[in-house]
Amino acid sequence: MTKMQGIINIDKELCIGCKRCAAICPVDAIEGKKGSPQMINRERCIMCGQCVQVCTAYASVLDENLALRGKKLQERNMLPSVKEPLFAAYYAGHAPTVKEVLANHNLLTMVQCAPAVRVAIAEEFDMPLGSLTPGKMAAILRELGFNRVYDTYFSTELTIMEESSELLERIIGGGLLPMFTSFCPAWVKFIEQDYPELISHLSSCKSPQQMAGTLYKTYGAEIDGVDAAKVYSVSVVPCTGKKFECERPEMRDSGYRDVDVVITTRELAQLIKDAGIDLKDLPEKEFDKPLRIYSGDGTIFSAAEDVMEVSLRTGYELLAKQEISDDNHKFVGGDEGVRKSEIKIGDRTIKVAVVAGLKNVVSILAAIKAGKADFHFVEVMACPGGCINGGGQPKIIMPDDEVIVYSNRTFTAEVQEQSIEYRNLHNRQEIQEIYEELLDEDVIQQLLHTKYNPRGWCEI
Repeated sequence: MTKMQGIINIDKELCIGCKRCAAICPVDAIEGKKGSPQMINRERCIMCGQCVQVCTAYASVLDENLALRGKKLQERNMLPSVKEPLFAAYYAGHAPTVKEVLANHNLLTMVQCAPAVRVAIAEEFDMPLGSLTPGKMAAILRELGFNRVYDTYFSTELTIMEESSELLERIIGGGLLPMFTSFCPAWVKFIEQDYPELISHLSSCKSPQQMAGTLYKTYGAEIDGVDAAKVYSVSVVPCTGKKFECERPEMRDSGYRDVDVVITTRELAQLIKDAGIDLKDLPEKEFDKPLRIYSGDGTIFSAAEDVMEVSLRTGYELLAKQEISDDNHKFVGGDEGVRKSEIKIGDRTIKVAVVAGLKNVVSILAAIKAGKADFHFVEVMACPGGCINGGGQPKIIMPDDEVIVYSNRTFTAEVQEQSIEYRNLHNRQEIQEIYEELLDEDVIQQLLHTKYNPRGWCEI
């Protein structure tokens, strides 16, 4: 792979200085005069990839120099077969790396697929917007040659269980509040570099991606009877920040790098096209056991407010010993895009906030520092609308299409969640068995939790 400056990059030869990327950047990491090529301040960049999504300066496949295009594809570590225009703002590619690994039969390749991928991948293949493709996702990944095809839904459920338990411990035991969610790597990096004094408010839970990575190279390797050193773990996600997350030095609790490489929804589409796979007519298949079964709670780990909904539901049922009613709490709009809710659990009133879009969280952080915020739980997703609109999702070229695309993705994710039979996550036999057979307290802390630290310059 050709060495790039970082995960998120701007091609100075293609940038026209329109500053659309600078306008959307939530941390003001893009610098430069209007009309001149922009540059990324890597000390501030949180790798959310929203600049990649809005960039409109590109080199067409029709009018560019073919030799120059080949060079740029190589510089970006993209497959030579890619036909899409090359935009000025881009992220480091890993599709060729995955293709090479899949050809190495000395490795046991394991792949996980995030929920938001399957509500967006169809956009790359002229299928109806928001088409749900879980069965096709499993089939695609098998067709590409992965030995084990797992569903990230499983680890989202573990994240929910651990996060809910941690929240209850903080509330009942007088721990530090509010607790922040920690599954969004862009948000975590933002706290580490801009608000290090608030790091202890972050949940110690790893993201679903990283929980899965540790389990695949421990539990999964053991089930397959192979040395973890021969396991190569790939994650397919909607998020460019996950590329950064998997490279964090903390994420090696399996004894190896827990997730070896991350590819985005767009990169998966590139691999599918490169392999000549017909997505539309591909028969559906199932994900592999033992990490295949999921309840439905994990399916809504895609859109803003959904994570909070699931965690509150699980936490309520763990504490109150009864199911939560739909009218027990309702989210209401607040200032600067912050949505709030209260939930009654016995004689306690739990106050929560949901923020989608990092610029909207600054007011809450200021209130917390000033001692004026009385929240117990704050969910933050760096991308507007949540993971379904991540920087690695299919690019929306026409601004007028944004509303319908985002709406369809969200609707499909919610429909799938509502259609799944299992709802009481903490009572499910599969979850209970995992905790009884694998996850004692020491293992839980080692594999599913982590610590975050203040940071300055990002070397990745």
